Amino acid sequence: LIAVATVLSLFQPFQLPFGGGITIVSMLPIVIVSYRYGVKWGIFTGFTYSLLMMATGYSTVRGLFLPDDDGGSINIIRALLIIFLDYICAYTMLGIGGLFRNKLKAATGLCLGAIAALTARYIVHIISGAVFYGAWAEWFFTQEGFYKAGDVIMDNFSGKSLAVIYSVFYNGLYMIPEIILTAIAAYF
Repeated sequence: LIAVATVLSLFQPFQLPFGGGITIVSMLPIVIVSYRYGVKWGIFTGFTYSLLMMATGYSTVRGLFLPDDDGGSINIIRALLIIFLDYICAYTMLGIGGLFRNKLKAATGLCLGAIAALTARYIVHIISGAVFYGAWAEWFFTQEGFYKAGDVIMDNFSGKSLAVIYSVFYNGLYMIPEIILTAIAAYF
């Protein structure tokens, strides 16, 4: 199932310019492992999957270790923290998909487990995005497509709160559809 999840993750019909994309329910196989064999095995499987996601996303991971645009030095601790949150923690969270195992009917339990697991992954990405990519918030909300909503956000929020809102929006663009699609697939 790890192999199936990895292959499915390679097909992203919708990709965001700075990372993330909607897959064809690529995380469902990891959630199924957790549901069938328990959270302990799910966590181990999610962790293993996180390592494969780092390997398949090598160009993104490698980019974290390049000097910044100003020619400044590489911040290895920052890069390692991003990898820890965006890969290891986020994908390992998929292992909690078995939370509702033997507590509800199979379809309902797997569906709710998928929602819980992918929501936990989304929360980890929100934290990482707010901490490490919050500086993009002003640029993000001034782009075409936000219309008046971007102005309202920019007028009412700044600093850390703006960084969190940015991260919720940006990561939500791919995680919310992914949660919905995976929950539907899990139910059926």
